[in-house]
Amino acid sequence: MALSRTARRRWTAAIGLTGVAVLALSACAQSERGDDASGKTGGTLIFGAAGKPKNFDPVFNDDGETFRPIRQMYETLITYKRGTADLEAGLAEKWDLSEDGKSVTFNLRKGVKFHDGTPFNAAAVCFNFDRWFNMKGSAAQSQMIYYADIFKGFAQNEGDASGDPLYKSCEAKDENTAVLNLNAYSSALPAAFGLTSLSISSPEALKKYDADTVTQSGESFSYSAYANEHPTGTGPFKFESYDKANNTITLVRNEDYYGEKAKLDKIIFKVIEDENARKQELKAGTIDGYDYPSPADFKSLKSDGFDVLIRPAFNIMYLGINQANTPALKDLRVRQALAYAVNRDQLVKTKLPEGAEVATQFHPKTVAGYADDVMKYDYDPAKAKDLLKQAGAENLSLKFYVPTEVSRPYMPSPVDYAAALTEDLKAVGITVETVARPWNGGYKDDVQKLGKHDLHLLGWTGDYNDAGNFTGTFFGREKPEFGFNDKALFDQIAAADSVVDRDKHAEAWEQVNRDVMSKFLPAVPISHSPPGIVVNKNVKGLTPSPLTDERFDTVTKD
Repeated sequence: MALSRTARRRWTAAIGLTGVAVLALSACAQSERGDDASGKTGGTLIFGAAGKPKNFDPVFNDDGETFRPIRQMYETLITYKRGTADLEAGLAEKWDLSEDGKSVTFNLRKGVKFHDGTPFNAAAVCFNFDRWFNMKGSAAQSQMIYYADIFKGFAQNEGDASGDPLYKSCEAKDENTAVLNLNAYSSALPAAFGLTSLSISSPEALKKYDADTVTQSGESFSYSAYANEHPTGTGPFKFESYDKANNTITLVRNEDYYGEKAKLDKIIFKVIEDENARKQELKAGTIDGYDYPSPADFKSLKSDGFDVLIRPAFNIMYLGINQANTPALKDLRVRQALAYAVNRDQLVKTKLPEGAEVATQFHPKTVAGYADDVMKYDYDPAKAKDLLKQAGAENLSLKFYVPTEVSRPYMPSPVDYAAALTEDLKAVGITVETVARPWNGGYKDDVQKLGKHDLHLLGWTGDYNDAGNFTGTFFGREKPEFGFNDKALFDQIAAADSVVDRDKHAEAWEQVNRDVMSKFLPAVPISHSPPGIVVNKNVKGLTPSPLTDERFDTVTKD
């Protein structure tokens, strides 16, 4: 990276914020196989995915099951070094921050083409940023969760985002130089340029297949031909098909890739929502690997000769609280009662993987800004009952939305965890109505867009190493998921995000975490847990990522 002196200090500060954590993540994330892709080239890998993708337009997505195939087809300007949260060159060979932190100059790779044969260049980069900023329609904007979280607002806010836009303009200085101009400094950048949602698409394909058309009918969203049938990036694999009847997504090697070409001829992501069914298919030899094996199976899978690769616990599972539908939930005492009512320690010890731990706040200890002295909520059902009584909420009745047909890195078995939490809540006198919804068949829209729930089970895997990617993402602006609008909290988070000095940045986030846990408690943090990934012995070259950012171009199959 070529940096000015002031900018270098800023980058140094930003990197220093996470330096210790990055080292820890790097060390923990080493694959047992390393990057040794010594097997033969060619062949087809069939990998068991835990859930259906929503669509393949990166900017309209925010979940890992969708990102898995997208990461193989698309690339970002900056990316993360395999197995770590360290930044490295992506489609931009280097980048430079201005003295005031309000512009970023990207020097782009040469000779890169999109899968449709059109050139990747500065004009294409600016087309993508302009597209995102000028996106029209509340339906489309509401699906751009990552963009809205990072860039705060659009040219005209029509969806959930209501902030002033961070994005100002993009200039194509020449064929290989793009300059991004911002209205303010944000500590999320440059790391956030590696977000999968901000992958660069072919402008010609976006226009040809009407990519900006997103419609909402009742509770359902519909996407364009681009998003469903013609995703077009620059990555080492190209889209071939999504067979919804057979639940398979097929990608083929990009023979025109500018860098080292993928080893495999083809990858098939086979969606197998039931974890036990994924295990049985691996044992039967009908798939070559799968994600999120049950922690209870780690030992037996190893004994059977499979490689179980464990990622670091760079995530959070939480019990979400929506304050919009049930007035009692606006009362802090009621939300605190929920926190005291759930036995998180027992849940972690009995149902989560070895190495999991109870979460006291909304990001792991490895992220700067973690505060050791936050208000803690140890299991205390008597205190929970007393708080409910004080709040006049002894007859509280809540709808608890639970995701089905999915395993996530932070919650391999969400239905099991929800059942345990439900029993805890009932034990303090709360009436709980469980509403089970398929992950990408209604659950995410119900809780994240429509806010139909009172409680919900969800979580997050870090995209990059900054507190803003956790606490800031959850509570930095009004969202249907949590159903509150608290300007004081939003302003405090925005102020923390804007602090450049390393130590002061961490101190600001520590105070945010103290206040979130004591004054606001918009959700209950449950756990951090290390997710696994398992492959057959003949599969080599897969590096597990703390960000679940596994890329399959180095994978071989003997």
